[in-house]
Amino acid sequence: MTGPARAEAGPAARRAPQQARSSETVKTILDAASSLLAKLPFEQVTTSRIAEAAGLSVGALYRFYNDKQEIYDAIAVRELAEFREHIEKTVHARHLLFSPRKSLDRILDAYIAFLDARPHFRVLALGRHISEQTRENQSDPETGPGGILQDLLVKKFGVKPGKRLQLRIRIAAEVGDRLIAYAYNQATPKERAEAVDELKDLLAGYLLRI
Repeated sequence: MTGPARAEAGPAARRAPQQARSSETVKTILDAASSLLAKLPFEQVTTSRIAEAAGLSVGALYRFYNDKQEIYDAIAVRELAEFREHIEKTVHARHLLFSPRKSLDRILDAYIAFLDARPHFRVLALGRHISEQTRENQSDPETGPGGILQDLLVKKFGVKPGKRLQLRIRIAAEVGDRLIAYAYNQATPKERAEAVDELKDLLAGYLLRI
């Protein structure tokens, strides 16, 4: 009885550690690339440097990612998933029930704080270094972070759902990215805050007049 049981469990037992090692290696690669993006000019972040920072050979890195773009996209997806989880909790907080405008302002403030805390993601998102396909996937109101905003507007504030709202959310995201990048390029914190306030007015006027 014991012999056959051990034989059947063997392959699964071997697969589990291998999968865990692969998952850990992926995390190590993404963490290494994120650290480099936060410290070095974007042009200096090479595949060789990422591999070295991750403690891997370049060949070993290529077993997981075909090129830097795939790494950057994976970082973006990981960070946006974390932001989505954070915002979903924020959206359901009672203090967001006051008004649509206050809710939008708080969400934008949360995104700015998220970018402040993650300079590596800020480089990718505001520098337009995320691939168009990944940006498309993450901007989809049905599956990406835009879905949170859509749910907030429809379920909490009675905005009419539909294709027009989805298009507006997509346009708001595109405009928001560019104006946030503009805000970060301002010379002083006061000027940056003023630019963000103008963005809040713009997005509220655009999204809430449906």
